[in-house]
Amino acid sequence: MADEIQLVVFTLKQDGLVCEYGVPITKVQEIISMVTPTKLPQAPDFVEGIINLRGKIIPIIDLKKRFKMGTSTVSSDNRSIVVEVAGQTVGIMVDEVSEVLRLSVDSIEPPPAVIGGIASDYLTGVGKLQDRLLILLDMDRILDESEKTELVGINQQEI
Repeated sequence: MADEIQLVVFTLKQDGLVCEYGVPITKVQEIISMVTPTKLPQAPDFVEGIINLRGKIIPIIDLKKRFKMGTSTVSSDNRSIVVEVAGQTVGIMVDEVSEVLRLSVDSIEPPPAVIGGIASDYLTGVGKLQDRLLILLDMDRILDESEKTELVGINQQEI
């Protein structure tokens, strides 16, 4: 049997289209229901605000805004996937978490230069399933160095 990776699969919706993304389960700390974050002044546009997660303050990133796909609207299906991004704990706001699955590494192709406006810098590959394609994200590269630095101060706060 070929080597496999286990992925958390989620969707981002834009103009009636549903795009599926996957992140390695090893990067995911937990998946929580979306709560309205507290806004922060002078935060980057894609940072929706902060939440208190069991006494730790974590920033919530709207992945749609980050990828210039519009703005997320909060609904009962929305989730925050709590992940580690370059050593920082953050929540990424997604439209829906659909499943956890195993994908053979043989089913992963290198990413094209751009997929749906997302630069290949953010991608590790494209996973091929029977009739679906999964865009595999590199969580350590979804933020640039200056954006990571801005989040350090937020993450160091505790209640």
